[in-house]
Amino acid sequence: MVRFCPARSIRRRRCSRLQQTRLHGRQARFVRSRRQNTVQSTRLSLSPALRSDATECVALRGRTRENAVSESRLREIGITAASWGADIAAGVLPGYVCRAKGSLVGYCFGDARTGEVVVLALLPEYEGIGLGRRLLEQVVENLRAVGHSRLFLGCSADPAVRSYGFYRRLGWRATGATDALGDQVLELLIPQRQ
Repeated sequence: MVRFCPARSIRRRRCSRLQQTRLHGRQARFVRSRRQNTVQSTRLSLSPALRSDATECVALRGRTRENAVSESRLREIGITAASWGADIAAGVLPGYVCRAKGSLVGYCFGDARTGEVVVLALLPEYEGIGLGRRLLEQVVENLRAVGHSRLFLGCSADPAVRSYGFYRRLGWRATGATDALGDQVLELLIPQRQ
């Protein structure tokens, strides 16, 4: 289990506990974020996902800020807690979960067969503290360990969507392709360790 302290992540930012927001596209003003103050006092723990986490993962997926997918919609496309749990147990979907006070607050999963980062989801109140980056780093490292040197994922082509900038800031690049859902395919080339 990896301990993650949001306060340390926030302190690394230039503006400490303050969140920079843009006004009129040019000016910037610093605004105190109550959400970050509350979250930073909560101890978060990251751990490898277990089969028993699948039910909570399915439920959390419908509670995200952007790109929420309801439990019924997941069921329509063949994703259930049972199928997700079976893939975790079989090692097909390695992932990491994050808990705060025993409750699931975020997760990230990859496909060990293909190198695809399948999903990264956080509750809205846990965004902006470095948790998504940390979960993604864990999955990237896991997929590297099973032999992948090229990872990929589907991401909205709309710059107004948060994930658009998030992945690009972390080094993911557009391939020029789109997936079946109309999302841009991004890739990350990672060198294998000697």
